[in-house]
Amino acid sequence: MENEILEKIQEQDKKIDAIYKSVEKTRKYLKWTFYLTLIFFILPLIAIMVILPSLMNSIANMYNIQ
Repeated sequence: MENEILEKIQEQDKKIDAIYKSVEKTRKYLKWTFYLTLIFFILPLIAIMVILPSLMNSIANMYNIQ
């Protein structure tokens, strides 16, 4: 009886280790997805918000629109 319990505990340890590895891979994937979202979506939006007013002003001055 005691042997069976020890075997089940060892099996559970192996499964828990496998789950931990899978969770860590998922966490790293989500972290990199977040970073890439920042780089390719949020930062360009901020850049557009900064650059667009001066660009519009330059275009307006080019056509003498006031």
